[in-house]
Amino acid sequence: MTRQSISLTQPNDEWLKSQVDSKEYSSKSELVNDLIRQARKQQRQLDWISSKLESAENSGFTNDSKEQILLKSKSLLNE
Repeated sequence: MTRQSISLTQPNDEWLKSQVDSKEYSSKSELVNDLIRQARKQQRQLDWISSKLESAENSGFTNDSKEQILLKSKSLLNE
């Protein structure tokens, strides 16, 4: 495992400490690694959605842009 040194703002450091203190994580490193895993998973999901939107857009199935489809999808989720 690679060892890194990072600087955190005080609010972020306090939040990390609170997560460890609440026994949610055993260390700040474990928490940071989990956050990175979650961000990587989210990026894979966004990439998949983007490719599906691009595919649909290129197929001529819709005249809406990726941005328009995303806005419509978000508005449906918020109803």
